[in-house]
Amino acid sequence: MIPTDVSETADTTTDEAAYDRRRLRQWLAGRARADGVDRRDLLRMLAATGLTAGLPTAFAAPARAAAPAASAPGIVKPLPEEWFTVRGTNAEANFAAFADTGHHTPASRFFVRNHTATPRLDADTWSLRVWGDGLAGEGRTFTLDDLMALPATTRSCFVECAGNGRSFFTGQQGQSVSGTAWTLGAIGSARWRGVRLAHVLRLAGLRRAAVDVLPRGLDSDYVTADGTNLGRVRRPLPVAKALDDVLLAYEMNGEPLPPDHGAPVRLIVPSWIGIASIKWVGDIQVAAEPLFSPWNTDFYRLFGDAYPPEGSAPLSRQTLKSAFELPWNAELPARTGHRLTGRSWSGSGTVARVDVSTDGGRSWRRARLDGSAHRADWVRWSVPWRPTATGPTTLLARATDTTGRTQPDTTAYNTQGYLFDAVVRHPVTVT
Repeated sequence: MIPTDVSETADTTTDEAAYDRRRLRQWLAGRARADGVDRRDLLRMLAATGLTAGLPTAFAAPARAAAPAASAPGIVKPLPEEWFTVRGTNAEANFAAFADTGHHTPASRFFVRNHTATPRLDADTWSLRVWGDGLAGEGRTFTLDDLMALPATTRSCFVECAGNGRSFFTGQQGQSVSGTAWTLGAIGSARWRGVRLAHVLRLAGLRRAAVDVLPRGLDSDYVTADGTNLGRVRRPLPVAKALDDVLLAYEMNGEPLPPDHGAPVRLIVPSWIGIASIKWVGDIQVAAEPLFSPWNTDFYRLFGDAYPPEGSAPLSRQTLKSAFELPWNAELPARTGHRLTGRSWSGSGTVARVDVSTDGGRSWRRARLDGSAHRADWVRWSVPWRPTATGPTTLLARATDTTGRTQPDTTAYNTQGYLFDAVVRHPVTVT
């Protein structure tokens, strides 16, 4: 059970925007550390929250574009063309390939998002160091056997890249964005098993004064296109989220984690953007002062006309999306019964309904939800269709979640193409 003095702080750190402002105030007072973050980026964050009266405005750093490649350097598992599209160091799952799978995505078909290359780590010698001034004492080191001896928890949830759907900013909205040109396949849902991060933090001596938890991966240092070494991938979490539902996972769908998906241990942060679910975790810093990294300052914030000139607060929860389990530009025979299938998911609530249009949005009908919808997970749906007219048409799927939010027609533009949530126009031809 988590100590009372720790849980009492949760309500003050749940709201990401308020939490961000609190961290920035502490930084101004000289009570925050910013490992690997340029002062320019911190000033931009301060301006975004109205805390920089009299300070010069900083410029947003350009995002690094990911160019498609013929192969995926550093990815261990096979990437057959019928299941994946290779995008630089990443592999996007072809959403149509999910049609013959169950609720959970097999590890063999799960997308891969790598900043560098998949490391091959020895589970027998791996250890996790939990350290920092947010702990009482010197912290603690855990082996894999230590973690597996603790009470285990299983969660079914999706992991999704914040840039999933990025290509539709250009393809549907005519807007130029930077980053890997994902369609809708930078997502997968799995049954993750491991130990609650809250339990590990408690055993390591979590203090009430702790405000930030910073997990760091064991993959190689990330070097930008201009040669700047940003170090290993890391991104802070508010203590409240760390104590809520986060897992240190060592199994995926009942098997040990594969190398590409974080072996031997990774974080799983339900509902949040994929960068929060650090793979190959090797140490966790617990701090009594706010922490920053490039992955919540320069990356994974929103820049563009709809946002403050200096950028939004760091991204946390995922958005609302839907996708058909059907090839792009599929040909479907007329006067034949078809069962259109797909999946919808939300980072804020449970999917409550899905509506489908087979005529480009002129008319809609409600799809059947195939299975129960759950928080932080997707739900499968289906709708019958018997087309009569031949020629091209456009399929649309529009989800509504339990918060009352419905997918919009367009997504507010941001320069790095994050959190595309508009209804996607899926072209098919009736023959």
